Parts: sequence; C-alpha cells; structure tokens
Amino acid sequence: MFIKKRQLFTILSIFCLLNNFVFAFEKIVAVHLNTALIRQYEKAEWTVSIHTTFGNPYLQEDVALNMELKAPSGKKLLLPCYYESGKSGGISVWRSRFLPQENGKYEYFFRFYHNNKLISETSKLSFTTKFSKKKGILHGHDNWTFQFDNGTLFRGLGENFCWESRAIDDSKFYKTLHENSNYNYEYMLPRLASFGANYFRTWINSWNLPLDYKDGINNHRYDKSDNYYHPQAINKLDRLVTLADSLGLYIMLTLGPGSHNAMNGRHEVTMDEFFIDEKSKTEYKNRLRFIVARWGFSPAIGAWEFFNEVDNIQYQHKEHPIPADQIVNWHKEMADYLKSIDPFGHLVTTSISHRDLNSLNSIQKMDFNQKHIYKNTHSIPQTLKQYSDQYHKPYVIGEFGYEWDWSKNFNDFGKEMDNDYKRGLWYGLFSPTPILPMSWWWEYFESKGTDQYLSKVKPILTQMLKSGQGNFKQTISFASSTAIEIYSVQCGAKIYVYLFNPTSSPIETTINVNVKNNVVHNVKIYDCESGLYKKFKAIIINNTLVINKYNLQANSDVVLII
Repeated sequence: MFIKKRQLFTILSIFCLLNNFVFAFEKIVAVHLNTALIRQYEKAEWTVSIHTTFGNPYLQEDVALNMELKAPSGKKLLLPCYYESGKSGGISVWRSRFLPQENGKYEYFFRFYHNNKLISETSKLSFTTKFSKKKGILHGHDNWTFQFDNGTLFRGLGENFCWESRAIDDSKFYKTLHENSNYNYEYMLPRLASFGANYFRTWINSWNLPLDYKDGINNHRYDKSDNYYHPQAINKLDRLVTLADSLGLYIMLTLGPGSHNAMNGRHEVTMDEFFIDEKSKTEYKNRLRFIVARWGFSPAIGAWEFFNEVDNIQYQHKEHPIPADQIVNWHKEMADYLKSIDPFGHLVTTSISHRDLNSLNSIQKMDFNQKHIYKNTHSIPQTLKQYSDQYHKPYVIGEFGYEWDWSKNFNDFGKEMDNDYKRGLWYGLFSPTPILPMSWWWEYFESKGTDQYLSKVKPILTQMLKSGQGNFKQTISFASSTAIEIYSVQCGAKIYVYLFNPTSSPIETTINVNVKNNVVHNVKIYDCESGLYKKFKAIIINNTLVINKYNLQANSDVVLII
C-alpha cells in the first residue's frame, strides 16, 4: 500500500512538472506598436506575438489576450484583443485595436490567459496621445440627441441598408432589382452621404457579413470556408467600418443570434433553447468579445443592436411562445457583459417588431429602446413621445414603411410609398428621438430616386441642432383648419413649426404660434419639397404670432422658422 502511494505521488509530481513546463513554455514573446503617432479619437494598433497551444483561439475559456490600460484621468480600461494567425504549438499573432478617448499619457500592459489561468504578462508600457479635432464615440445624451466624446451633439438621419444584394431573392415583383450587384456598401453609402445622411442600419446574418457561417451563403461575395469566423466577412466588415468612418456615417450594427448550428462548428441549440442554454450563452459572449476586439475601436459603430425584431423570434411558434422573462434575462446578461468588455462605451440596443416584452424597455444598460412601425406611420409622433416619457430613455423607430408585404407590387401605390417615406422623416424630426425613423425597401427607393429626399430634411435638422445647441422643447401651435397636421419645437431662440396638408385639396388656414415676446426678427417658410425658402409677413398679437389665410397646397408640407 505504501509503494502504491509513493508511485501515485511520483506520477502526480511528474504531471505537475510537465504542466508547469507547458505553461512556462507559453508566453508573450513580443509586443510591437504599429502606430507611429497616436492621436486622440484615432485608432492605434499593436501586434502581439505569443508562443502557445490552443484548441480554438476564439474561445476565451481556451486562450485570451487582454490589454489593460490606465487613462490619463486614472480610469482603468480593459480591452479584449483578437487572434489573427498562427498554429497551436508555435508563434501566434494577435492584435489590439484601441481608440484613446482622452488626451495625455496612457499606461498599459498585456495579459495572456490559458484555461482561464494567467500565464504571461508584459511589463508596464506607455504612450502619449496628441490632440485631434475628431469627435470620438457616440454616447447617450437625452431623448432628442446623442453626444460624441468631444461634446458635439448628434441626430441621426438615414435609412436601412441591411444587406448587400443577395444571389437569389424571393421577391415576386422585384427579384431582378434586389439581385442587382450595385446594391453594395461601396455604392450605397457614398450615395446616402451625398444626400446628407449620417446614419444607417445593417445586419450580420447568414447572407450578409456572415461571420458565423461556413457554407450555403446566399451571396456571391462569400466563398465556402472552414474557418471559425468567415475571413471574407471579417475583411468586409473591416472595409465597411473604414468606409463609413470616411463618409461620416454611423452604423447601427445588428448582431443577431449568429449561428447555433453544428454544421458551422457551433454548439447546436434550437431558438427555444438559445436564451437559456449556458453553453450557448458562453459561445455568444465569445462572439461579442471578438466583435468588440476587432471593430470596437471604430467611431463608425453608432450602436450595437442585439436582435432584429426579437418578438418575432419569441412567437416563431405561436402556440408555444418563448417566455418573455427568458429573453429579457438574456438581454440583461449580454448587455452587462458587452458593457464590461467595451472600453469605448458604444450605445447598446435591441428591437421589436410590434409586441412589447415585459421589462425589456427597462433594462438599465440598454441605452435606447426601439420598435418597427409599418402601415401606421401617422402613429410615429405619439409613439416616440409615449415611450421616451414612460421609460426615461431615448426611443427609436428602427424601421418604418407604408407596406411590409414583399409579395405586393409597390408601383400599384408608389405615390403613397414615397409620401410615407417623406412623412416619417418629418414626424421624427419634430419628435423626441435621437435617430429619425429609418425607412425599409432601400432598393425600391433608390431606383426611384426617393432617397434623395434626405437632402431636403438635412438643412432643417442642422439648423435645429445649431440654434438650440441641443435644447429641444415641444410647443403648442394651432391651425384654424383641423385637417392641417401641425407640430412645433423650440430650439433656443427659434421656433420651428411643421405644417402638412394630407388632403387632396388646397387649404386656407390661419396659424397661431406662441412666442415669448412681441418682437420677431425674421419669419421664413421652408418648402419641404423644393428645399426653397421665402419670407413671410406675420402679425404679432399678445405674444402670439399669427399668419392669416395661409394657403397650403394639397399633399404638401412646409416648415415655419420663427
């Protein structure tokens, strides 16, 4: 018995020595700063070489590299790094992409983990940033605006461009249009920017930016791949954030659930299991970690959006919907985790189609809430005010449209589609939301040139931000004709009044606008269709501006600037 114990002790000792030897063998070999001059709000990049073994370098429970920093203010930051190349048992190459949001001296070091155990770390290093005129990352501000790191205020104007053209589209009337290869980021984003847009929404899924998919991708831009993350999708996302940043466009990046299919090398679960399966949640956190490590540095990331229309996922089996608390708890856990690994503080959100999930709008670390509205654009002003007031955080209409049914021929009601596109923008501009409602059907509106209308909204958006310096206050104005729709907002010393005649006949009406005093220096009328201004005479009576017998043409709208 004594001999057996000694033998066991010897075996265990040898095992421990070998284990320690393996860990001693694994270490950070070199750190190289690739950026010659580091500027505030600009990307700095490091290459880190590590001698290590691994099973899957994208799973942090296997291997993980972190960059830990102390900012000039003393704030401590944790930045995940990502694996780029190299085989297990040799030298692997890792990258760190960091955006300094403060000006001054940063101290930092790298730590490498294997099986959740700290194996190697560097000595303390430092760098000093130079001042930059760039604006930094978008953050929350109030229900009307977002704010960049440098204090500049922001309201988003744009539309959905959720995917580049698919190889095979299922549209009954617009198959050829939707399969047109011109619908790509390199064409659509410069086009939108040329019209004054500064925001758009796009998806990661099985046919667009297919990070998690190996084969069967309905898009000619991607080949079959055996990699854990699709290399062409990675390269496309690299180019996308660079392009968007160069154009001053900010992306609501819809992350989606990714793949949970064994054919793609993932832990296989049903959608019913996805929100509660622990291994599935661990896998999703690794996915978030990679996305933040690779693209979190970019100011072009306007928001991380977990799900597109999560209520439709909840009710995919109408007889047995997924319990709301499971979905809400998943969002709480993932929002907490995402905030913990994103040192840049990007905005976080998710979306529903039309069914609220109890408590989803109240999650503390979700920066803004949103839903999609179809066939009810007229409800946008009321919806935005109701939800932003109720939950005390910004509310966004991430999609809207006159029609959602892709089996219909939109040309049968093309005028209504166009009018609805325009109206949603103006409703949003005069309502509490930091991102104006974003239309769907980007191919259809581009083919008709409707998207050029963004350029008619942009001047008023810019003026409202400038004159109020971010101060928006909804006011009450009246039209003598009840058929006229009227919305008004005070921004600083100026009052903006939106008038819309939804009828098929001209309407003569009198407009009354409350003003602070009996002195009005300038009254202009902006024609929303032509983009032209004209001066208008008004009467001031007892702190009320009165425009007598104003003739508003059929189906037309104007903005009064007082």
